Amino acid sequence: MDIFDRLKTAATADWQSYVDHDFVRRMGAGTLPEEAFRTYLVQDYLFLIQFARAYALATYKSRTLADMKAAQAGLAAILDEMDLHVRLCGRWGLTPDAIEAAPEHQATVAYTRFVLDCGAAGDLLDLHVALAPCVVGYAEIGRNLAPNGAGALGEHPYREWIAEYAGDAYQDIAARARRHLDDLAARAMTEQRFIELAALFGKASRLEADFWQMGLDAAER
Repeated sequence: MDIFDRLKTAATADWQSYVDHDFVRRMGAGTLPEEAFRTYLVQDYLFLIQFARAYALATYKSRTLADMKAAQAGLAAILDEMDLHVRLCGRWGLTPDAIEAAPEHQATVAYTRFVLDCGAAGDLLDLHVALAPCVVGYAEIGRNLAPNGAGALGEHPYREWIAEYAGDAYQDIAARARRHLDDLAARAMTEQRFIELAALFGKASRLEADFWQMGLDAAER
């Protein structure tokens, strides 16, 4: 069991509230309201801007060249991921400038600033534990929503989003993030510290669940 699975096991309820949220289930079923998805997508674009800053902070916090290269790869992956949001939002006539000018929802601010604070106040391990529910969790969600591969989704309304995170490229990003987290834990974690990291991981997972809920709430207003 790697450190990521240990963290998931220690924060099972928080993790399930995130990966099995009603937003995720309804997306998988194709019944998620478009307004919920659109609100989520715009906010996720703003979210990724802040996560790009977190990876820049990871570079600063790094003490080895290998850690710096991992941070650089994470930043590049986020900037590439934002292209998906631009493509999907463009179908509603939203330009990148319009997306970036949208106000941040409270759930967006809460999660992204939590991650940045973990990195600013803690070390590189704290920061990557805070990032892990997003980076690795989306890969797990993608696999769960496309167990037979993206090609089996047919005309699913959220096929492109699911395919992005179920695809080999993103799955490889998540696998590399897990290996790096394991390496950081081997260098900097004690069993006493694991308790603190599990609490941090659980909090980040709950904030992810709140982020999904933000999208559903927007569709119900």
